[in-house]
Amino acid sequence: MPRPKTKEELIFFSNENLKKLNSFIENLDADKQLKEFPEGTLNRNIRDVLAHLHHWHIMMLDWYEVGMSGVKPEMPAKGYTWKTTPALNKWIWEEYQSKNLNEVKELLVDSFKKVQDLIVNHTNDELFEKKRYKWTGSTSLGAYLVSATSSHYDWALKLIKKANK
Repeated sequence: MPRPKTKEELIFFSNENLKKLNSFIENLDADKQLKEFPEGTLNRNIRDVLAHLHHWHIMMLDWYEVGMSGVKPEMPAKGYTWKTTPALNKWIWEEYQSKNLNEVKELLVDSFKKVQDLIVNHTNDELFEKKRYKWTGSTSLGAYLVSATSSHYDWALKLIKKANK
């Protein structure tokens, strides 16, 4: 999958990749949707993967809100650094263990819509001009959004496919 470089590509690939992911999941029978993955991954089932995606949407939305207010957001999350992302992902995994697959699917739909609204409300330059916003550092807002959407959905689909072989 090519990495989106424009607003139109970001909208298209974020929608398309989530559609592919959801379609793959929906085409699995109910037992396979709930099946545990083979050992070796933090996310042990489809619910865990979708919860992971949802929570990264929430973090992206928080970074945006804080960053656009003129304050540097704590990234990736309070108490974590990019080097401690595995520990953050474990915390995320623990946070959603009480939710069922359908609840997590609903959360993902909701957070996806909010991220899409954010994308739609910006121009191409606002999304992809590097260093435009102080809080994004040397990169662009769009780069963060690509990572939180289209490329993340691609990762999720590959993980779920691999676990269902």
